[in-house]
Amino acid sequence: MMRNATSLMLAGGMLMTGHSLAGDLLLWQDNSLTYLNGIDFKVDPPRQQTVTFEHASGWSFGDLFLFVDGIHYNTEATNASGDDRTFYGEISPRLSFGKISGKDLSFGPIKDVLLAATYEFGEDDTESYLLGPAVDLNIPGFDYFQLNTYYRETDGKRHGSGVWQITPVWSYTIPVGNSDLVIDGFMDWVVDNDKSYHANLHFNPQIKYDLAKGLGLGKKFYVGVEYDYWSDKYGIKDSQAFATDQSAISFLLKAHF
Repeated sequence: MMRNATSLMLAGGMLMTGHSLAGDLLLWQDNSLTYLNGIDFKVDPPRQQTVTFEHASGWSFGDLFLFVDGIHYNTEATNASGDDRTFYGEISPRLSFGKISGKDLSFGPIKDVLLAATYEFGEDDTESYLLGPAVDLNIPGFDYFQLNTYYRETDGKRHGSGVWQITPVWSYTIPVGNSDLVIDGFMDWVVDNDKSYHANLHFNPQIKYDLAKGLGLGKKFYVGVEYDYWSDKYGIKDSQAFATDQSAISFLLKAHF
């Protein structure tokens, strides 16, 4: 519980800092809460409920995305630490070379060139640090499309140090009647192994309908589903003795504020 509180305080502190620096530095921000209820998870207990806080913002020098998951297992089973709940979060700032230099770095499908970083934190104080080059792409129809490339290092308690990861992030909006259907998400593809960590692919799209817009209620409120495919989850090679290839689906409610 103390680690949960610390993580939420960190996220809140960053938001308060954002408000204090508002003006020329902070260009826009969006915050949301998501509720997920899903089945068919692997490694961890198969039925889970998750509440996620997300923050995204654009700055005069780049952008920031962060989230914190609070996860509850819906069965008597527990995780490796013996708990029926856990947490996980990521903080992902990116520096834009185009914004910092004041120059247009676009060419072909590339809109901007960036330096991307991610700090991962979770149960048992496990931590990972990711850093590498990124580009924003101009792909017709997409609201945005990022391609981030990371070199991963861990704190020593977690496997997967010294490997490369490719992370595309996207959003696509389809008008439906007087509202919208949004398809967005990410993919984490760890492309190589260390001695105890297998290459793996985590594909996590959401398909959601803006119910609030459809009803003329203003603020975004989505209903939909999240699909979570993860081959060799947590870098554990799938086998007949221990299945780690995950194909889970969750009911989704998401409110923006």
